[in-house]
Amino acid sequence: MAFSSLRDASTGLLAVFRKGPRLRRRAQKTKGRPGTAPELATPASPTIASLAPLTQILAQYLDEKDIERVKEAYRFADQAHLGQFRSSGEPYISHPIAVTEICAGWKLDADSLMAALLHDVMEDQDVPKHELAEKFSPDVAEIVDGLSKLDRLEFATKAEQQAESFRKMLLAMSRDVRVILIKLADRLHNMRTLDAVSAEKRRRVARETMEIYTPIAHRLGLNALYRELQDLCFQATYPNRYDVIKKAVMAARGNRREVLGKITDAVKVALPAAGIEAEVSGREKSLFGIYKKMLEQKKSFSDVLDIYGFRVVVHTLPECYLALGTLHQLYRPVPGKFKDYIAIPKLNGYQSLHTTLVGPYGTPVEFQFRTRDMDRVAEEGVAAHWLYKNDDSNLNVLQKRTHQWLQSLLDIQSQTGDSGEFLEHVKVDLFPDAVYVFTPQGKIVSLPRGATPVDFAYSIHTDVGNQAIASKINGEFSPLRTELKSGDAVEIITSPASRPSAQWLNYVRTGRARSEIRHYLRTVKYEESVAFGRRLLMQAFDQIGIDYPADEDANWDKLAKSSGASSREEILADIGLGKRLAAVVARRFAPENPILATTAAAVDELTSAHAASIIIHGNEGQAVQLASCCGPLPGDAIVGGIRLGHGLVIHMADCPVAQRQRAKEPERWVSVAWASDTARHLNTRLDVTVINERGVLGRLAAEITDAGSNITHLTMQDEATATGLLHLTVQVDSRKHLAQVIRAIRHVPQVQKIVRVKG
Repeated sequence: MAFSSLRDASTGLLAVFRKGPRLRRRAQKTKGRPGTAPELATPASPTIASLAPLTQILAQYLDEKDIERVKEAYRFADQAHLGQFRSSGEPYISHPIAVTEICAGWKLDADSLMAALLHDVMEDQDVPKHELAEKFSPDVAEIVDGLSKLDRLEFATKAEQQAESFRKMLLAMSRDVRVILIKLADRLHNMRTLDAVSAEKRRRVARETMEIYTPIAHRLGLNALYRELQDLCFQATYPNRYDVIKKAVMAARGNRREVLGKITDAVKVALPAAGIEAEVSGREKSLFGIYKKMLEQKKSFSDVLDIYGFRVVVHTLPECYLALGTLHQLYRPVPGKFKDYIAIPKLNGYQSLHTTLVGPYGTPVEFQFRTRDMDRVAEEGVAAHWLYKNDDSNLNVLQKRTHQWLQSLLDIQSQTGDSGEFLEHVKVDLFPDAVYVFTPQGKIVSLPRGATPVDFAYSIHTDVGNQAIASKINGEFSPLRTELKSGDAVEIITSPASRPSAQWLNYVRTGRARSEIRHYLRTVKYEESVAFGRRLLMQAFDQIGIDYPADEDANWDKLAKSSGASSREEILADIGLGKRLAAVVARRFAPENPILATTAAAVDELTSAHAASIIIHGNEGQAVQLASCCGPLPGDAIVGGIRLGHGLVIHMADCPVAQRQRAKEPERWVSVAWASDTARHLNTRLDVTVINERGVLGRLAAEITDAGSNITHLTMQDEATATGLLHLTVQVDSRKHLAQVIRAIRHVPQVQKIVRVKG
């Protein structure tokens, strides 16, 4: 992929530099952007921004009608940016022209090139979207709108504004990939011209580019752009290290010339002898790649540069394998260093054969074999066959994969309300490495390195992920947190009664899985909170002696408006989560005071003798939680505290934590009681002191199992050479059941002491 550079002081259609009152008016509207902050100062001498180099590129693949449309967009952008200058002193229009030249190097269509020329007129010059749609086309206006930031909206922090801008751009990209192609070209030119801004700003822009834009370029297969952005970020962040490595590479080229020449000559003789016509070229690592390898592997510069690389480009796919076999006969291959990315392409569509051979003087030599089409896709990725049509029937494999990934952005957005969280999911999804696993039907699924069966399940379908209870990897049952390896055959065991666990968030790797789990947990918590809030409110109505209002009661709407809620369900959810007090809400329906109630009156109701306690079953979900500090069980005396954002938390009546909190906020505590049909398998903790003898743990586990219980967690702490302290978490149904388990444990002769842990 060749990027044309802007040529200053050459002939063009229109000069940006103008004189007169209008220039001064335009100058008042200039404003800064990352890497391209315009200045109001006029350059010392008139600088001409020319369209001639761009026109020459366009003439190679566009017809006259489309070229004229691009020129019309240029004239509009030239007029809009009149009097605006970059930090370097160049006319600002030089930046849109340079961005468009990069896009033209990818052979994008006329609408894309027009949008590239106009990409800053909405943001910098307040040109409305409808004006662009009327003058050019709705497509051009949509692309420009997707490229524009959200500067006019107010955000609490700069980070929030940046996250929301990225979300807007990525969602626009999911509808039209041309948005991100133009944005990447824009960022590339910004990075090429960072010299004109301060060192601090250079580092900030480089960090942002490395975190967001570089991974996206890699994900879309734009490898040439990816490598250049990496090097530019490296140069901006660590200029001294960049210069040292660059000089060392230049010096090393002369030393390697003899070895490289000998290998090249041998290969150019061997391939034609086998009837293969090929282009053979040397590959050189990027400066950032060298630096990263030195850093990660703690190697010296000479150690990193001891591997030479060659690329062999042939005409057909079978010739790739034939060329590979020919060179394996010429030089000895290094075991375990062969990778077939043709049979199983990378996530971004990259295809090639990789092998490492032992060359002259024992030097390791890397070879890549690919066809011309593979080579173009490897360098230009999705830009090699850019996506701007809606007809999916003509898409190749790379395009379909890109569409699937872009669609996943919309899926994540639909379940994520916060822009920062959305950006976090997208960053997670931009891992460069991947593993390839198989479904039971033999279909290949690509996942980020470190992915688990949970990620696999959500990649198949949301319902499969939500109902996953176990997994089989290569025919054997494995935990859901197991890291998958390339070649694994994965099967997911599901159950309609299963639901996602918050613990899954600790080990899932894909953005889709993470967003689906969080969405489910938020939804379930909301529904459970609504149901529990209704129970609390019904009890509050009973205490003040009035009937629970019907759902269509007009007072619900009045209450919602006066309290800032959007609906009756939101009020009930807030009660269930402890954000509102049920007694306060109930009194607003009292005949003597239908809208306003005092908190003091509500507290009186709460602290009065409770006629009816809230009945606890233990399976209410997230709206009712059993406190981990004391682990209450059915049969224990209990109290309930309404904790803001967590709902009702159940403590044992003698729990020190509950007693301290109740003394501080008595209005948040309510009377609770166990139901007759409580949930089974509640966790409780035991500390068991035992004599260290062979087989004691087995006998202990057997007794607990015979008592109808199950050990869910166990750790051991040596107190002395002869004894040990076991920390057990067991599942029981009630306080009575726990007593049975403790009696069973006492049957083990080596047990010296048993203590139920309540704190």
